[in-house]
Amino acid sequence: MMKKLIILLVAMLPLGLFAQDIKLAYVNVSELYNAMPEMDEVEKKLTDFNEEYRKELERMQEEYNKKYSDFIAQQDSLTENIRLRRMQEVQDIETRIQNLYQQAQQEVPKKQQELLQPIQQKVMNAIKQVGEEKGYTYIFDPQVFLYVNPSSAIDATSFVKTKLGI
Repeated sequence: MMKKLIILLVAMLPLGLFAQDIKLAYVNVSELYNAMPEMDEVEKKLTDFNEEYRKELERMQEEYNKKYSDFIAQQDSLTENIRLRRMQEVQDIETRIQNLYQQAQQEVPKKQQELLQPIQQKVMNAIKQVGEEKGYTYIFDPQVFLYVNPSSAIDATSFVKTKLGI
């Protein structure tokens, strides 16, 4: 999202602005995130969150396997009503497994965004402060552009790291 915003801002610049004195800087945002001490805690929380879903899915799969194998072994000796009820139990467990899997696929990215949002905000605030303090016209992430001549822009990553205390 940030990359698209930067590209849009650059594309919207009036040509006359380029005649003015522009100070460009770049910040390696990935490097900043990787250096943030909070990222270890985020990764641990995400791992724990994923592990909860994995364990529950594994438990449900074991329940399914047992019910299914019991059903297959006994199906010929069961009355029609009991056989249908047990078949329905097996199908219900299968449906619950699918629902939990879908829920995990939705909840894990939400949890990741929830945990990363404060770190992203902290990084963006630090970048803004460095930009204001150093008088940069633009600060961008070099991964956004196809080509960046390092000699025509200042690497402000270290300034932002200092601002973040890392």
